[in-house]
Amino acid sequence: MPRGLFITLEGLDGSGKTTQIKRLAAWLKKRNLDKRNLEPVLTRQPGGTATGDRIRELLLDSRSASLAAMTEMSLMFADRAQAIAEVIQPALDAGRIVLCDRFTDSTEAYQGGGRELGSEIVLEMHRLVCGNLQPDLTLLLLPSLSASLERARRRNERHSAQTGQDESRFEQEQEGFYRRVWEKYRSIAAREPDRVVEIGGNLSIEEVHEQIVEAVAERLLTATARQ
Repeated sequence: MPRGLFITLEGLDGSGKTTQIKRLAAWLKKRNLDKRNLEPVLTRQPGGTATGDRIRELLLDSRSASLAAMTEMSLMFADRAQAIAEVIQPALDAGRIVLCDRFTDSTEAYQGGGRELGSEIVLEMHRLVCGNLQPDLTLLLLPSLSASLERARRRNERHSAQTGQDESRFEQEQEGFYRRVWEKYRSIAAREPDRVVEIGGNLSIEEVHEQIVEAVAERLLTATARQ
């Protein structure tokens, strides 16, 4: 059976990833690409497994403010290794399309850029811990920095009010942190233009979806031709 397709969505919190990954999943399901009526596999990082959800709670809770940068990065990779073993690789081996909200690009941007650990250590950890598994396509959503942060903070306030869970640790960082994250994302896109499709500007939800669908349709055609 041909290997499935691994698609990741990246961007700052508040960039619209959650909305767009759901819309993309619905679009893919409607196309019924493999004629088996199988829905795409949706997952997220951190999280997506029982172990990952526990790690996510620790990483995003504002009470974890004292985490060292290396601890933070190591926890991200522990979560990712579990997700690959439990969710991502089995789905790809079964020929499924996997849609993942964040992957190693996030670690390179947030810990490599934001925490200033640098790209080299993140990429080496990815090689060692994740077997260097690479997405077939990465959709990088980069609306303006100010718009992303404002939406992220409003979303977390609603989430906390509805569930009682605190996931605001990263949103408490200063603008300089997010500026470094932003710039690192841009450098990743410039370094890997064949994999990363950058969708920038303060576009509407529908406009972003249209650009995503165009990029995914093109990649699906390429994958079909190779098979």
